[in-house]
Amino acid sequence: MADLVYVLCALTSFACAVLLLRAYAQRRVRLLFWSGLSFVGFALGNLFLVIDRMMVPAADLTLFRSLPVLAGLAVLIYGLVWDTK
Repeated sequence: MADLVYVLCALTSFACAVLLLRAYAQRRVRLLFWSGLSFVGFALGNLFLVIDRMMVPAADLTLFRSLPVLAGLAVLIYGLVWDTK
């Protein structure tokens, strides 16, 4: 059951990234761009979580699954704080 939740979280964050980046392409609102990029990082983190828990349970990929999430948060903070008009 937990594996299903991990996969659904990965798919949801990927769908959010696609929708946000598609909305940015239509409207050119920069906050949509930074949010879309951050969700790409979140989706990669969730994908690495699925790989870590389901495909390679013996290995500890905590660092590899945390780095994309950290990058996504950094992008979002940059977009919210330093890229304002």
